[in-house]
Amino acid sequence: MALFIYALCAITSLAAAVLLYRGFRQSGARLLLWSALCFAGFFLNNILLIVDTRVLPDQDLSILRSLPSLAGISFLLYGLIADSQA
Repeated sequence: MALFIYALCAITSLAAAVLLYRGFRQSGARLLLWSALCFAGFFLNNILLIVDTRVLPDQDLSILRSLPSLAGISFLLYGLIADSQA
C-alpha cells in the first residue's frame, strides 16, 4: 500500500511539473518555470524514496533522497526573490 501512495505522489509531482512548464511555455511567466523545476525536484525525491524503501531497503539513502527536494525548494526560492525584484 505504501508503494502505491509513493507512486501516486510521484505521478502527481510529475503532472504538476509538466503542467507548470506548459503554462510557462504559453505565457512566458518565469515564476511558472521556477515552480515547474521545484515540482521536478519533488518528483525525483519521490522516485528516490521508492528506490530507498523498496529497491535498496538495507541501505540508507536519506541524504541523497533529500538533495532533489532541496534543489527544488532552492529553485523556487530563487524564482520568488528574482521575480519580486523585477
